[in-house]
Amino acid sequence: MAIKFRLDKGSIGLFNVSGILGKAELEQAQNECESAIQKMGHIKILVVLDNFQGWEKAKDWEDLSFSARNDAYIDKLAIVGDQQWKDLVFAFTAKGLRPVLIEYFGEGQEGAARTWLNSTD
Repeated sequence: MAIKFRLDKGSIGLFNVSGILGKAELEQAQNECESAIQKMGHIKILVVLDNFQGWEKAKDWEDLSFSARNDAYIDKLAIVGDQQWKDLVFAFTAKGLRPVLIEYFGEGQEGAARTWLNSTD
């Protein structure tokens, strides 16, 4: 599986993504995250890209229903990964078009990402 979700250290929802991300896998992980949001109320999300190779070719990647239902409950979104993916990830997450604060951190900067997630800015 290219993506796994779990709650990690309090109110952080952790997505581990590797290989080629499939649409069905993403939807399953988003469903698990949505269940966590319903239980917790608010959540911060950390996405760690490890050996990420992009997205599978599929239809309906433009489906924003998860964002529409949950953005009000997502405090921040941090992504950690190879810098080559930064611009594409910002496009994929619609940075600047959503009310969620979204930042990208380079490989090896998971600690900095967690610090940012837990800051009060």
